[in-house]
Amino acid sequence: MSSNTLSVERWPQAARVAWERWPLLAVAALAAVVVTILFHRTLDYLYANWHREEYSHGFLIPPLSAYLVWRRRALLQRVSREGSWAGFVLVVLGISLYVLTFFATVVGADAYALVVVIAGFALAVLGWQGFRVALVPIALLLLMNPLPTFWYNNLSSELQLVSSQLGVAIMRVFDVSVFLDGNVIDLGDYKLQVAEACSGLRYLFPLMTLGAVIAYLYKGKPWTRWLVFVSSLPITVLMNSIRIGIIGILVDRFGIAQAEGFLHQFEGWAIFMACVGLLLLECRLLLRVTGDPRPLMQVIAFEGPAVRVVVRPKGPEGSGAAGHGPRGRLLPAASAALVLMLAIYPVHALPQRTEIKPQRLDFSVFPSHIGGWIGRRSTLEPVYLDQLKLDDYLLADFVRPGASAALAEPVNLYVAYYASQRTGEAVHSPSSCLPGSGWRIEQFEQRDVPGVRLRTGPLRVNRAVIGKGTDRLLVYYWFQERGRDLTNEYLVKWYLFDDALLRDRTDGALVRLVTPLRDGEVPGGGDARLAQFAAAVVPVLHPYIPE
Repeated sequence: MSSNTLSVERWPQAARVAWERWPLLAVAALAAVVVTILFHRTLDYLYANWHREEYSHGFLIPPLSAYLVWRRRALLQRVSREGSWAGFVLVVLGISLYVLTFFATVVGADAYALVVVIAGFALAVLGWQGFRVALVPIALLLLMNPLPTFWYNNLSSELQLVSSQLGVAIMRVFDVSVFLDGNVIDLGDYKLQVAEACSGLRYLFPLMTLGAVIAYLYKGKPWTRWLVFVSSLPITVLMNSIRIGIIGILVDRFGIAQAEGFLHQFEGWAIFMACVGLLLLECRLLLRVTGDPRPLMQVIAFEGPAVRVVVRPKGPEGSGAAGHGPRGRLLPAASAALVLMLAIYPVHALPQRTEIKPQRLDFSVFPSHIGGWIGRRSTLEPVYLDQLKLDDYLLADFVRPGASAALAEPVNLYVAYYASQRTGEAVHSPSSCLPGSGWRIEQFEQRDVPGVRLRTGPLRVNRAVIGKGTDRLLVYYWFQERGRDLTNEYLVKWYLFDDALLRDRTDGALVRLVTPLRDGEVPGGGDARLAQFAAAVVPVLHPYIPE
């Protein structure tokens, strides 16, 4: 029989397959357009953040995710693709999350709602079998989203501190005389500030993305793929520390120009490429450890790891899954697309909520005499104001003239007030800022301050004893948020969401009291000072921090 005859005989089956495929493609294309319209604010937010150095890899993730799915198209055509109503439910949940974040104006949460909607629609189209094939490329979309500000600040502070310590250790190996004070590297004639830009996050997020892709393509044992992905964090920290160490050595030998301009940027790119090389070297070593004789380029291939799937059984006429017609398989996807279309008008018709910013007194009129305590104001340096992005603050040292020796030491009062925390600006916890200033936390606990009560009950504070060299300080701090006295940072974020949603308010403040501990003084003496000062100052704060 000739090939022409075979082609004619096969044509009806090919036509049936195309007839089933094109309606599904049309629904998918419609959903893509609708999602773009529905989430246009989110896409603007992502586009703006992808211009930041630490998130610049975000431009590559959507096309990379689509390409990885397209590379597995042959496997997707073979699996049992019946659609799933669970995907429809997931789309509804994603839309609901988007609406909630719109009302609460939680910056960045809508980007995760977008990924939930995309995952839900993929599940509605592909069913569970096909969704397993495309799961990792879809999950990769999570890495295009900026971290919430709270996690970003904490992670950046930790990485800055670790990078500073390891960088200084490298300098000392090369006989560089250096002193480390928190994140400030003192070389004598020069001081280097390991700022947020040098924390390593600009390498970490792109390298984590690359590590995720390599782990996905790596045809090895599951534990080796997880190891490749997780190792991107220590590799980033190590190589960033080496970069800081190299900069310090060059500055010590050739001057401060080595830490600025083109050379500084070039060192950053060189370190990132070295991180990529270490990831690939790790993959090669894992092949040796596991006894795999294959070459590295054969192990890392774009087909992705093997997935156990169920091949679609043929119906009576060779098309589709047995017992499921084209309309039945299309129904979950079509329903998901329909609910996305129906959500466009109500979502875009939602009124822009006007945030309530209650009346308050400005800290410029805060009294300098409080219950026998006399204060002297000071100001924050511009570099800290640029980082904190607060709306108003108070920084003053208070003393009590004529007090006994145990109460004569000064108390430093710092209050940072934010009129709105919707756009990502939020209180910075001292637990993450103090180590970056070189202070070591020796004790940390939560306790009620005796004799001091708020409307909601006794004043509860975070209490820390910190030290640097021979100096020791006692610190009390708490978050005063819309009438609540909070010590847990995660509760602060929860009530921020809750009040933004129900009360249209996100104002709040950090209150911090600090007193020095004299040589040989037990922390109990500092507790007495801070308790007396707190009893005097807390009632005075009410007009400045609205309830």
